[in-house]
Amino acid sequence: MMPMTNGLSLEELMKEGTYPEEYAEGENWKILHGDTLKLVKAFQPGIFDAVITDPPYASGGTKQNERNRTTNQKYSSMSAANALPDFDGDNKDQRSWTHWMAEWLYDVRKACKKGAPICLFIDWRQYPSITDALQWAGWIWRGTAVWDKGNSRPQKGRFRQQAEYIVWGSNGPMPINRPVSCLPGVFRYGNPQNRIHVTEKPLQLMKDVIQICEPGGLILDPFAGAGTTVLAAVMTGYRAVGIEVTDSYYKLGSDRVRIALEAEQKEDEK
Repeated sequence: MMPMTNGLSLEELMKEGTYPEEYAEGENWKILHGDTLKLVKAFQPGIFDAVITDPPYASGGTKQNERNRTTNQKYSSMSAANALPDFDGDNKDQRSWTHWMAEWLYDVRKACKKGAPICLFIDWRQYPSITDALQWAGWIWRGTAVWDKGNSRPQKGRFRQQAEYIVWGSNGPMPINRPVSCLPGVFRYGNPQNRIHVTEKPLQLMKDVIQICEPGGLILDPFAGAGTTVLAAVMTGYRAVGIEVTDSYYKLGSDRVRIALEAEQKEDEK
């Protein structure tokens, strides 16, 4: 593959001798196939303008045997015949998950510019742990936004679990004069239809969330999954790098980004 000229060549992104064996790319985007814990250590320092990602929650239950189920069993109601591929990294107990989160968050902060924002999706069960990990890794925790999904399974006598959360912060001081407009604290979008990932987020939601990054910035998604963050970033004028460890989702996400952007380009040329 030829080196890119938009700041996304492997030589510009990563330290010599640490390049992944496999990656996919296009204009203004790249998805690396590999383990986030290893790859985030390989990035050049201070290159990313934002980190926006949906890490494995290692949630889906209040007991360990419930968290150890497959990701489809925990997060999907699809039949076995129609089930989407399971994804890696979602079976840790709370202590090991918190430690794992803190480790990659510490290393990825070194790869970010000063003041770079970070946005992490999470559910209520791991909310306390993710805020601990974020701060342990040296980020400033600045608040929480809400993704209101609008619907969820009803439970008699209980509140619906219809929201997930976006814990956000910054790599040190975050000047208020950045060229970014005021952003809402609640985003209302239903779960995407015909999704290709078990926990896929709506494309428009990600287009909204990434506006926390300065225009034209370089965004990192260490858990690319279906490629939604990468796709949303490029569609709205940003550059993006993703990492995906699960073989099936590396291929599905990379293909999705490539096909969607090629279709958009053809539409623009009409």
